[in-house]
Amino acid sequence: MEQQEKALTEKESLELITRMINKAKDSYHDTGISAIMWGALIAFCSLEKLAELQFGYHLPFDIYLLTIVAVIPQVIFSIREKKERKVKSYDDSYMDYIWMGFGICIFLMILITNNIQGNLNPAIKQYNELAQGRADWTDFKFGEFVMPLFLLLYGLPTFITGAACKFKPMLWGGIFCWVCCVVTVYTNIKIDLLLTAASAIMAWLIPGLLMEKEYRSYKKEQAAQHV
Repeated sequence: MEQQEKALTEKESLELITRMINKAKDSYHDTGISAIMWGALIAFCSLEKLAELQFGYHLPFDIYLLTIVAVIPQVIFSIREKKERKVKSYDDSYMDYIWMGFGICIFLMILITNNIQGNLNPAIKQYNELAQGRADWTDFKFGEFVMPLFLLLYGLPTFITGAACKFKPMLWGGIFCWVCCVVTVYTNIKIDLLLTAASAIMAWLIPGLLMEKEYRSYKKEQAAQHV
């Protein structure tokens, strides 16, 4: 009899834990602001870089350095969202660390690639001068070899987040980044920049807008319940 009661208690405890986990997951609604910001920013930087190549002008700085500046509002948004969460699930901590690691990797990638390009610029300039007028030689553009690496990084946290949160738009966005990663290995820099902009829109901007819409609906429901 005691063993039966003990088994029943263990079962009830498991059900209680399951309900608490589900409640935590159901109560979490991402505002989508961070995804919208990064999607719009990466798309803008890529299209601006494409405009530089297309129209032959140059900014006095690398437009992608704006991604480093964007870390500041990202931190502010993250702190604000954490305060608004009523329940912090066990998975949320992992998601925070994954995206934090992603931000660090992007920062290091920009730092490393800019340093490498700076050291290679004299050799690249000489090569392009020799390539002029030769049909069998093509202009060497360092960005063509770097873009696939960034798209590879873009897809990783996006795919993991979409899979963990069961949010299909972001899941497919991560896959789209990887498909574009493979394609950019064989395309020129202009196509690479277009695909990077498309990846940012598909992986972050559109999912972010969908999350923001869902979050607004959630807040309205919460407000109606307290009336």
